[in-house]
Parts: sequence; structure tokens; C-alpha cells
Amino acid sequence: MGFAEYGVSGGQPVFYFHGHPGSRLDWPGLIHDAIDVELNARVIAVDRPGHGLSDFYPDRKLLDWPDDVVELADALSLDRFSVLGVSGGGPYAAACAFKIPERLNATAIVCGMGPVESPGCKDGLSWVYAGKGSLRRRLLLLLTSTGLQKQPDKFIAAINEGMSGPDKALVLGKPELVKNIASGFSEAFSPGIAGVHLEAELCNSPWGFRLEDISAEVHLWHGEQDDNVLVSVGRYVADTLPNCRATFVKEEGHLSLIHNCVREYLSVLVV
Repeated sequence: MGFAEYGVSGGQPVFYFHGHPGSRLDWPGLIHDAIDVELNARVIAVDRPGHGLSDFYPDRKLLDWPDDVVELADALSLDRFSVLGVSGGGPYAAACAFKIPERLNATAIVCGMGPVESPGCKDGLSWVYAGKGSLRRRLLLLLTSTGLQKQPDKFIAAINEGMSGPDKALVLGKPELVKNIASGFSEAFSPGIAGVHLEAELCNSPWGFRLEDISAEVHLWHGEQDDNVLVSVGRYVADTLPNCRATFVKEEGHLSLIHNCVREYLSVLVV
């Protein structure tokens, strides 16, 4: 299992679950002004199986992830910790809240993807990979992986072109953010496409647990102008979770929410 640590080495532990696709390298590009250091957070960013440095596990299920997290936490001598799921990492944070609540200090889902029954879940850009048939998805992933390796500037330009609203405004002011996104994508594909492809299958299938059965408190943030994971998904997750503290931000999109609201969501995890 590959991971990287950021922030304060002796700070409050927060496991960061990257988007889809993504990797342990995403975190530095998402935050600003060393907020993780300021808040005394020890951010542990983990590559999911088949991404970056983590071995591919062909038969895994979404509910296997909490066991992986516990194994890593035990190896790091961490009894309790918080979890943060961003975008495609949202389902994995929910899985931890469902399966290992006794190990968690706090859980946060930021612009997270929702279960297949969420209204509008397949209308956003987050389903570019997950919403395709298997053969089309493999072709798309191969093209993406090849483009990242051979023509990274063209891929970066395509990301810029595809953004709108608050996300577009953010990257126009901070062009280095898109380069960081591309680096995280490239690392996700470094072992091949199998891990990202399987994760798309898991996103497009029942999760193996119900949001209604999560008793732990979950903090949720979602931008109302998100065109990647539509706000209808965030509202469904917030309404379905029995114990959810939800914040919907009118002026934010997808990437802009992750970047601009990091102080708010990281603060609830550092306890």
C-alpha cells in the first residue's frame, strides 16, 4: 500500500482518500497556505489498490477499504484517526463510517460521489469513466493514460477547456492547480488502467451497505455549482445519512470547493 504524509508529522491524523482517478500526490495541489501545518494535521494520503504505489487487488469490494485503512493505521501505531473523502473518495469515507466507526474521530465527505440511486448521479463529469460500458471505458482509460504520458500539455489544456463557473475562475487564477491534477492522474495510471477501471465498476454498482445504516456523524460539504458531482447527489447523501452535518456552498463548484473551503472541512477533522 502506497501512501504519503503531509502537514505535521506528530499532528492529528487524517486519512485522505483521493478522487477518481487520483493518487497520494493530489493533496499538495488541493490545499493552500500550508493550512494542514497551521491546523496541526498529519495528513496521510493513501493510494487505493491499483493506483500509484498500491498493488492491484482484482477481487476487492468497496467494503474492503476500511480493513486496508485499519491495517495501515495499526502499522503507524494510530488507534484513532479521522477520514476525509474527496469526490471519488467520498464512498470510501462513508464505508469507513459504516464499518469502523469505533476507530474514527470524525468523518468528512467533500463533493463526494453518491450511490447509484442518487438523483442525477450519472449526469455529472465524475461519471466520465464510471458511466461507460466496460469496453468503452477501457478504451477511454487507455487513451487517457497514453495522453498523460505522451502529451501532458494537451491533457492539461483539455482539463482547462472542460471547466466552467467557479472552477474555471479558480484555474485561471491558479494555473498550477491543473498541472497538479494532471500529475495525480498520471500517478494513478502508473501501474496501468486496471485499478482505475475496477474502481469505476465499484462506483457503478451497489456499495454493499446502506447510507441509512451509518450511525456515526458525517460532515458533508458540496458546492451548489458543481458540474462534476451534481449538488443533487450531495443533497441525497445528506438527507439519507441519519447523522449528517451538511454545508452547501452557493458560490462554489467542484475543484473550487475543495481548494477554497479546506480550512472549514479540515478543522472538523483535527480533534
